[in-house]
Amino acid sequence: MKIKKDVLKLALEVARESYPNEFVALLTGRKGVIEEILFLPFESGERSAIIHMDMLPLGYRIYGTVHSHPSPSCEPSQEDLIMFARHGTIHVIVCYPFRWGCWKFYDRYGNEIKVEIIA
Repeated sequence: MKIKKDVLKLALEVARESYPNEFVALLTGRKGVIEEILFLPFESGERSAIIHMDMLPLGYRIYGTVHSHPSPSCEPSQEDLIMFARHGTIHVIVCYPFRWGCWKFYDRYGNEIKVEIIA
C-alpha cells in the first residue's frame, strides 16, 4: 500500500486546526494508493472522535481511517482498535505536535506497519 505525501500533509494541517480536539476521517483512493481524505460529519473532544459512517456516500473505496491524538503518543487506544477492525485495512494516527513524521501506520489489528509515501 502507498499513500500520497499530500494526504499526510493535509492530515497534519487538520490536526493542528482541530487541536486540542481530535479529528477523524476516512482514507480513500484507487489501485492501492491512498489519494484523498474523505471528511464525514464527526463529533470530537480532547479524548475521542466519532465518525458518522451512515453519511458515507456510495461508491467510495475506503482503505482505512486517519485521526489525531492531541498528545505526543500515536499508540492506538482500545476505541481506536475497535474502529480499525470495522473500517478498512490501513489506519493512520497523527500526534502532537503534528509535524512531519508525527504519525504511525497500523493494520486492522493495531500492528504497526510500513506504508510507502509517494509524491
